[in-house]
Amino acid sequence: MENPSAMFANKSELRRLLIAARLALPVSVKAQADVRIAAHLSHWLASNQVSVLGVYLPMPGEPDLTALYAQLHDSGVALAMPLVLEKNTALRYALWQPGDVMSKDASGTLAPLARSGFVEPDVVLAPCLGFTDTRLRLGYGGGYFDRTLAQVPRPLAIGIAYASAQVAFDASAHDVALDFIITD
Repeated sequence: MENPSAMFANKSELRRLLIAARLALPVSVKAQADVRIAAHLSHWLASNQVSVLGVYLPMPGEPDLTALYAQLHDSGVALAMPLVLEKNTALRYALWQPGDVMSKDASGTLAPLARSGFVEPDVVLAPCLGFTDTRLRLGYGGGYFDRTLAQVPRPLAIGIAYASAQVAFDASAHDVALDFIITD
């Protein structure tokens, strides 16, 4: 992005710019950044007790932490994957492990085939297209994470992003700040 400190009022345009910048990352640069993000997250997890970790499968260009998920699963950490049962609702989380069968949910993204036995993660990872210095997350515009984080009790929310995705944008009334953000 040419000027990440510029204030963006049009989130749709900002999304388009951030997606293009992310997809333009050379494969080797992205892979190295993903390793650094996974190392930072792994270090944080080693210092904090987490019963159930809400994870995500990466969309094109998003930080890919799937290798870390396999290590966490092998070490006994319970993982849960978000799914959308209905549009305009909060996310639900179902227990998941690498290799589980996935199918598209109501939002059209891959989610666990299981549509029952939901869990409440202690911590959720939220992939960020962009983020602000006040920890507001810019996603794809569906509002699923904001609705999830507006619930009580709410899980600890960790944004996952590339450092280059820090931007400024006008907050909306429904935006909920993340607890912190891990970058490369």
